[in-house]
Amino acid sequence: MAGLRSGQVAEAAGVNIQTLRYYERRGLLPEPERSLGGHRLYGGEAVTTLRVIKAAQRLGFTLDEVAELLEAGRHRHGRPVAGLQERAATKLAEVDAKIADLTTIRTALAAAVEAGCDDLTVCASSACCPIPFTDLAEENRHAGPCC
Repeated sequence: MAGLRSGQVAEAAGVNIQTLRYYERRGLLPEPERSLGGHRLYGGEAVTTLRVIKAAQRLGFTLDEVAELLEAGRHRHGRPVAGLQERAATKLAEVDAKIADLTTIRTALAAAVEAGCDDLTVCASSACCPIPFTDLAEENRHAGPCC
């Protein structure tokens, strides 16, 4: 009986054995055959599947989403996976929204650093505070030197 053992598959895919077993428990990898001695024996496709899982995670897909994509791929029989374009477009929109949020946060933090803000409470009460304390009423802010 030929096949790759757990350590060989994990090394070839760039993951550790615990990750391999976790993906197996989650159903992302099919249960491998067993040698007469009880060792797991994986086919070469297991390495490819692990690489696909890790690449999809780097692209922002959750393991649940990866599982759905893999399941759809297992039933496609040579046809394109239905929904991959839609799922990728949705994920792209999520990434764009996160980038916009992070850009807003970065702008506020850079302004706080530039303004010399050193005390959150003092800064929040300053009229020139660049941190967006939206809950503060304008009349509660005091004019004066910045932070």
